[in-house]
Amino acid sequence: MIEFKKPGVEQFFQTYGIQTFAVRPDEKQLVFSTNLNGKYNLWGMDLPNTFPYPLTAHDQSTSEIGFEPNGKYIVAISDEDGDENGQIYAVPTQGGELVDLRTAEGKRHMGTIFSEDGRYLYYSSTKDDETFLKIYRYDIENDEEEIIVHGDGAATFLIDVSPDGKSVVYGKHISNTSNLLYVQHDGKSYPLTDEEGPDHTFGGVVFTSDNDIYFTTNYGADQGYLAKYDIKKEKFEKMNDFEGQDISNLKYDKENELLYVVSHQGVVDRLFSFDLFNGVIRKVDTPCDVIEQLKVSKSGNVYILGRSATIPFNIYQLVGEKWSNLTNFGVPGVSQDEMSTPEIVKYPSFDGLEIEALFFRAKPENDNGHVILWPHGGPQAAERSSFRALFQFLVHRGYSIFAPNFRGSSGYGLKYMKMVEGDWGHGPRLDNVEGLEWLIREGYVDRDKILLMGGSYGGYMALLLHGRHSKYFKAVVDIFGVSNLFSFIESVPEHWKPIMEKWVGDPVKDKVKLEEDTPITYLDSMDKPMLVIQGAKDPRVVKAESDQIVEALRDKGIHVEYLVLDDEGHGFSKKENEIKVYQKVLEFFDQFID
Repeated sequence: MIEFKKPGVEQFFQTYGIQTFAVRPDEKQLVFSTNLNGKYNLWGMDLPNTFPYPLTAHDQSTSEIGFEPNGKYIVAISDEDGDENGQIYAVPTQGGELVDLRTAEGKRHMGTIFSEDGRYLYYSSTKDDETFLKIYRYDIENDEEEIIVHGDGAATFLIDVSPDGKSVVYGKHISNTSNLLYVQHDGKSYPLTDEEGPDHTFGGVVFTSDNDIYFTTNYGADQGYLAKYDIKKEKFEKMNDFEGQDISNLKYDKENELLYVVSHQGVVDRLFSFDLFNGVIRKVDTPCDVIEQLKVSKSGNVYILGRSATIPFNIYQLVGEKWSNLTNFGVPGVSQDEMSTPEIVKYPSFDGLEIEALFFRAKPENDNGHVILWPHGGPQAAERSSFRALFQFLVHRGYSIFAPNFRGSSGYGLKYMKMVEGDWGHGPRLDNVEGLEWLIREGYVDRDKILLMGGSYGGYMALLLHGRHSKYFKAVVDIFGVSNLFSFIESVPEHWKPIMEKWVGDPVKDKVKLEEDTPITYLDSMDKPMLVIQGAKDPRVVKAESDQIVEALRDKGIHVEYLVLDDEGHGFSKKENEIKVYQKVLEFFDQFID
């Protein structure tokens, strides 16, 4: 009788990802960015067949993919080794070399939109204004370009273009909780909401005609709702609040006069259709818990890129009432039953605020009794019920993971999200501490069996918790985390700098508060072993942030392991690097379990 070995953690290393995708207008080809060969490239599928084939070999991440409106070629935005300076390239539909379409070394391009005839390409870029950005219209036929929107006072991003090309919607990013929408029509710009009103944001934006703009916003409210703007009447109108769902994204189905709307609330997403004729809302069941991207074809078919806690990134197609898998990525050799579906728990924080969290519990046969506290990145983001290979393989190895959505997280309303602004290190820190105390009281973990790991803002929080609450932890992992708020404020990308005072604080006016919330202030209290991981090309949290904490702790005699990835930025774009990091994290934590 043949006996097969139980799957090991190596199985989780071979889980592939999908960054973004596009469907050709005739729906005969789907193109997506995936790392099937270990590095991200463009791959295609000739629908209805779902066998993928390679289109490029440039081995770089791609943030956006689109088709020329007649399906003649593909447009992709790719950077270099995670530097986030995306360049715009054209790619033949059959694959081949990337052709420069709009490029500028060291500058960032984003938000590509074609005119309906394919002659013009609209996009935003930092190439002429690194702080406020500008919006361009490029005449592909004549190789001519003009600036159509000059950024002013805040980073400016292209959102949508009307079918006739006469109107452009753009957004100004004042902060993560304050974004303003404008429409430029006949050379004049109009705000879609009151510029002097309370802080608010927008989500998805679509033209349903040359005159009508539908968008999601929380203007004058805590949760997102559906709104409409009439260009001719210069009129804003609230359409529907979707029964209190915090809606965030939407796409237009012109064929059936429907809007598909995504609700981003708590740890899962929901999908709805909204009939523009009769206002009827219908909930649409989805094959995944978290919707990363939503697209609707000319014929009305719906495509989503999504994932769930035990299912990695996959692309799905909805035709009529039936979903089908266009990709079938999973964990090789590991069934969903062998992975951890998180418990959704809630606990009161120090001031009575209710905090929602995910608890990924190790299987009883593997449980080593240790819990890893994972403060998420962002901070104005959230831990969702979505697949992380890092989580699942650590759980498989016997570690449980506790991931709280502390104050400042998204998906819980605007007021909740604003609670982290100017307070990176007090309220959110104590939310994490109260979460640990709740875990201990409820019997989830013994007080002496807690580990700590976080990335980006979560790495910052890991450092701060280490400095201020070291007694809780046996060991700490920091993945590209901020160690010094003063140097962080100075080193972020230029188009981030206008938001830094509201988001983090002013180095002069808020000096005392920033010192209090800066991890390196508490070097003398950091006494636990550490692993620090950093991408050398990270443009958000630069390498100097990790260098200074590593050097300072080593000078104190603290055990610090430091792994620098020379060809990565703020994340892991190459499978070999991802595997190296995961193995290192596992080896590091395994040293400290009894």
